[in-house]
Amino acid sequence: MKVLHVNMNLDAVHGGGTVERVWQLHRCMKQMPDVQSRILCLHSPDGHGQKDADVIEIPCLNRRWYLPAPYLLLMYRQARWADVIHLMNHWTVINALMYIMACLTHTPYVVCPAGALTLFGRSGAQKRLYRTLIGRNILRQSSAAIVIAEHERGLLYNEGVSETKIEHIPNGVNADDFRCQDVRQFRHQANLGDRDYILFVGRLNPIKGADLLLQAFASLAQDFPMVDLVLAGPDGGQRMELEQQALAAGLQSRIHFPGVVRGGEKSAAYHHALVTVIPSRKEAMSIVALEAAICASPVVLTDQCGFDHMEEAGAALLAEANSESLARRLREVLRYDCSARNTMGQRGQAFARDHYTWQWAAKRHIKMFETCISSS
Repeated sequence: MKVLHVNMNLDAVHGGGTVERVWQLHRCMKQMPDVQSRILCLHSPDGHGQKDADVIEIPCLNRRWYLPAPYLLLMYRQARWADVIHLMNHWTVINALMYIMACLTHTPYVVCPAGALTLFGRSGAQKRLYRTLIGRNILRQSSAAIVIAEHERGLLYNEGVSETKIEHIPNGVNADDFRCQDVRQFRHQANLGDRDYILFVGRLNPIKGADLLLQAFASLAQDFPMVDLVLAGPDGGQRMELEQQALAAGLQSRIHFPGVVRGGEKSAAYHHALVTVIPSRKEAMSIVALEAAICASPVVLTDQCGFDHMEEAGAALLAEANSESLARRLREVLRYDCSARNTMGQRGQAFARDHYTWQWAAKRHIKMFETCISSS
């Protein structure tokens, strides 16, 4: 089987969860017998392309809109090569072009919007136009659709996708990527010294809710004077605002912005955090929650993360997507003794290992692709 994954980019810094999902699925599929896997994406200065000959990169003409160079013949050839095309994300020009190529070559394709169907954030008018011109057709004419979280089913129904086409395949985690526990480099990068800390990992933009977490921390900082807050991740347009909020609250020395944290530093950051917080206003299914869980970090996340059953497993505390609710949950977990936090973290680790691996997710994808190919 020849699988072509299509994603906007493989930028490990700014690309978000879809980058991790595509890369991990591709990596797992390449290890499977009788499966060939490629990724088609726009060139990413900080991507995975240089590490893998099976990543085909197209020059990007505009970073604001991620417009691909018109390499139409290359796209057509990749569509002809593939037995099935896997379209990740939704509001992208490269997806629209590859949908056209799939129609021209009669190649079955599968869509995975990955939480992108909601009209959240900027460019609302452009997204509505995209939906009218081509987006709705991409979804409706797909051979199958993948949801990362169950609540996405309703969004696909609303776009006219048949219920029989939809399958739930959640995100995963690779435990081998998170074995490092040497926290010295991370503490140096974050200028933390030996202080305890609450950890946020993600883009600093409104949808990820770092501002909600900062407000929650400000409301309890006096009660926990030995605990700092680390907001780790690339600037998505909100860092200056967050720094100003920290200054206004008089907490600039206790709120740290180490920038992008990757590899062993990120693993160690999770392992040593008092708690990892995912304060998202909207999320399909948080990969950060799984990464924290596999490192046995206690987790607080909002009810907008598509991961409520982490709380049911005793692996997380659930909050509403506002600063008051986040503050209540943070107080709760910070008041736990060390043993209680360790127990919560160990439950999370078992939860992630038993139910969420990329190998399992890749096998589910292949099974779905086989059905699509046989039905085409």
